[in-house]
Amino acid sequence: MMYNQENIQALFDLFNRLSVLVIGDVMIDAYIFGKVERISPEAPVPVVTVEKRQNRPGGAANVALNIKSLGARAILCSVIGNDQKGNEFIDILNQNGLPVQGLVQSNNRITTTKFRIIGNKTQMLRVDEEITDDLNKPEERLLIKRIHSILDSDKIDVILFQDYNKGVLTKNIITQTIKLARSRNIPVAVDPKKKNFMAYKQVNLFKPNLKELKEGIDIAFDAQSIPETGKALAFLMEKLHVEMVMVTLSEKGVLIGNHSHDREHTVYHIPAHLRNIADVSGAGDTVISVASLCLALNMGPEDIASLSNLAGGLVCEEVGVVPIDKNKLLEEVLNTMVR
Repeated sequence: MMYNQENIQALFDLFNRLSVLVIGDVMIDAYIFGKVERISPEAPVPVVTVEKRQNRPGGAANVALNIKSLGARAILCSVIGNDQKGNEFIDILNQNGLPVQGLVQSNNRITTTKFRIIGNKTQMLRVDEEITDDLNKPEERLLIKRIHSILDSDKIDVILFQDYNKGVLTKNIITQTIKLARSRNIPVAVDPKKKNFMAYKQVNLFKPNLKELKEGIDIAFDAQSIPETGKALAFLMEKLHVEMVMVTLSEKGVLIGNHSHDREHTVYHIPAHLRNIADVSGAGDTVISVASLCLALNMGPEDIASLSNLAGGLVCEEVGVVPIDKNKLLEEVLNTMVR
């Protein structure tokens, strides 16, 4: 589309009308911020003097927070532990104004927590506490029931699978939800991981990064070559029978391919914008959040990729996993895309 200030503003206003069902692995991103002024006498490691602690919604919950930051409504469906961290996670959602009706608490799991230690604005260490086994059958049934109930009671504009290989997105959950979505004409976007990479058949938008694309398909290709990566992307579209595949390429931007009406593939490359990169954590979450809202609004592949690419770059300028700032994104879009 041709961009001008009015239609960009109208697009951003339309985000406010959307509801997104986010299904996937959630976690607590726990941060310890401090100062480093000396090396420990016990081992050659820095000593971090704690100045601040912070818990943030992580994983699929960070995606939900990004969606909320863009003005849309996000409903999160996941399984967490029936433990102290699980209760803390529910508190974090409440503090951030995110609904909790899609959460299942299980006695058989712990709530995934990633502890990040930041010294002098640099990440020094990460410690993960998690169970990554697949959900058991009763947990699957409870989660499917929650998904069904939300789809029956709410008008959902797009379903977003956010996969971190932590066990919530089993093949059964994936296939049953896609079937439900298709029966209700709800578009589906996916941010995949390796384990169930090929289970997301017939979705509308599939967004791996370059590493996930290489690991997920069985053909060798030169990942440094945009044309070669484009061929791999087209191969994946055929294999999964999906409408669009968008591959994030870090400093090289994004590639997006789609099936046109004559069944031939069209692939677009959107280069990255120059940035002062502080931290790439959470950039993928932001990209899929923006892309899913654009998908719900039935935007074309080139526009989806352009907006998502800008948003992903913006959050890389912040330290830690932070949601996108809608006003900053709007300003960035107006500065770079209006012609």
